[in-house]
Amino acid sequence: MAAIHMNAEQFHERTSQPNPVLVEFWAPWCTYCRRINTAYEKVAEQNEGKLTVAKVNIDDEPQLAEAEHIELVPTLVLYKDGAPLGSIVAPDSKAKIDAFIAETLA
Repeated sequence: MAAIHMNAEQFHERTSQPNPVLVEFWAPWCTYCRRINTAYEKVAEQNEGKLTVAKVNIDDEPQLAEAEHIELVPTLVLYKDGAPLGSIVAPDSKAKIDAFIAETLA
């Protein structure tokens, strides 16, 4: 399953649930965001049923990005029960994303 594109309302609804949600804050003008997209989509496929993998376009949701203290893109944040568990900025590989998820959920 592909990563879910969310607006602010969907973000608050999904991240407040007990299931973990990995959110990539990204922007269409961000070259690095486009570069890691394939790896991020693979993470979504491999974690289906265990983890919701989603994306928030900071150009469409600037208030949400500000509220979540997003300063650089791409920033990946792992949420559970409405709270951020951890974040990683500009991971350079799928392995780094996988390691971040494993360490944060451990």
